[in-house]
Amino acid sequence: MQIQTPDWVKHAVFYQIFPDRFAKSKEPHKRVLTTVSWEEWDEMPTLQGYKGGDLWGVVEQLDYLQSLGINAIYFTPIFQSASNHRYHTHDYYQIDPMLGGNEAFKDLLVACHDRNIKVVLDGVFNHSSRGFFFFHDVLENGPYSPWVDWFKIHGWPLSPYNGEFPANYEGWADNRALPVFNHDNPEVREYIMEIAEYWIKLGIDGWRLDVPFEVKSPGFWQEFRDRVKAINPEAYIVGEVWEDSSEWLDGTQFDGVMNYLFAAPTIAFAAGDRVDMTQVQDRSYHPYPPLFAAEYGDKIEYLLQLYPWEIQLTQLNLLASHDTARLISIAGGDRSSVELSTLLLLTFPGAPSIYYGDEVGLPGRLDPDSRRGFPLEAHWENDVLDYHRQLISIRHNYPALRTGSYKVLYAQGALYVFARILDAQELIIAVNAGTADVTASIKLEGLTSQPSKVLYGMGEVSWSDNEDTLNINIPSRSGSIFAAS
Repeated sequence: MQIQTPDWVKHAVFYQIFPDRFAKSKEPHKRVLTTVSWEEWDEMPTLQGYKGGDLWGVVEQLDYLQSLGINAIYFTPIFQSASNHRYHTHDYYQIDPMLGGNEAFKDLLVACHDRNIKVVLDGVFNHSSRGFFFFHDVLENGPYSPWVDWFKIHGWPLSPYNGEFPANYEGWADNRALPVFNHDNPEVREYIMEIAEYWIKLGIDGWRLDVPFEVKSPGFWQEFRDRVKAINPEAYIVGEVWEDSSEWLDGTQFDGVMNYLFAAPTIAFAAGDRVDMTQVQDRSYHPYPPLFAAEYGDKIEYLLQLYPWEIQLTQLNLLASHDTARLISIAGGDRSSVELSTLLLLTFPGAPSIYYGDEVGLPGRLDPDSRRGFPLEAHWENDVLDYHRQLISIRHNYPALRTGSYKVLYAQGALYVFARILDAQELIIAVNAGTADVTASIKLEGLTSQPSKVLYGMGEVSWSDNEDTLNINIPSRSGSIFAAS
């Protein structure tokens, strides 16, 4: 079969927003919670506290995001919930009133689309919450509830809060707060499909699916894709799968996944032995042990062979998310590790995703620390912002970085060099992850031009007289992008 994926994703630069922590509106939009005492914005976040960010605050920051080069936003959950992260859904048809409700979301959607910024929402469809109306009815009425078969109930009575007694129902990861749906029930299946259709009809541009690998019902995600794409063939469907995702990337289910298989080796190469193991050991990706260039190249070439090319171009590539520590903290504060990783991210096939605040140097260890409030401008690392803007601009200006082929040219020691090629446009990217300057002569085949103009970085190149050998010098802990003059 011919695989079809949304064309716009191939040209997107995503920005991941955790709504409670990104921006609090300056205008007095809220009609409720106007006198509530939020957590102080700049204090360390807690697992259960709120800082009061809202969707009108995001609208007020769209000029900033546009100036950064962002043209797509992925929001972690925004539906009504009793948690600051909102993965405990109460109502799939209502935007959380603390975020401004449905009114604020409609304003946001219009404002984003006026700027040609796409909006992707987080769909938590494996489980709901104790506050979800249907499950609450079961708690109130027990086996007499009409919704009993919507969940995986094993006995009576249910114990949603008291851990001294058996829960008697299945919660995701044994968490009583997250009752798991019975996806084999046709009514549950239809309910979830209708939620997906409702928001696509309203105008969202896609769904990011939370733990979709937990849904085992045959044909579920195939039907989900068919029904979403019937409304908008260009809607983006991206799953949260941390490992080999071949099962879901056959063209009948997802357009891509959150590409932790890119993040892990990239961090292991760029940060090397600087990685703070306490920040990564219990995660479902492995940015360790340190990799030399040859090992990194092998992992990248394996990854690029793992899925069809059409899928590669719509992967959601990332270096950090709300589920990980931030890269600057993983790398023990080493700023070069972040810059090298960001260079590799912005030059890789697929849609890069920037976790809010990473572009201004926001640190953060594992949750809840990685979900800090977006810093005031006085606390920005402006050099970090500058190279993010520069790299995003280069990506937008050179189609080869978005849809061109990827060819490893050299991978020895700490020096990794590759080309992105689209028709006559050829770019060479070189990264030196080592602590010493590197000079190398690279015999090239397959390039028709001689990239020598420096688009980014402090590296230098020259070509030998026979025109097939590139002489390259890259300073320590740095990277460069070269294009034809």
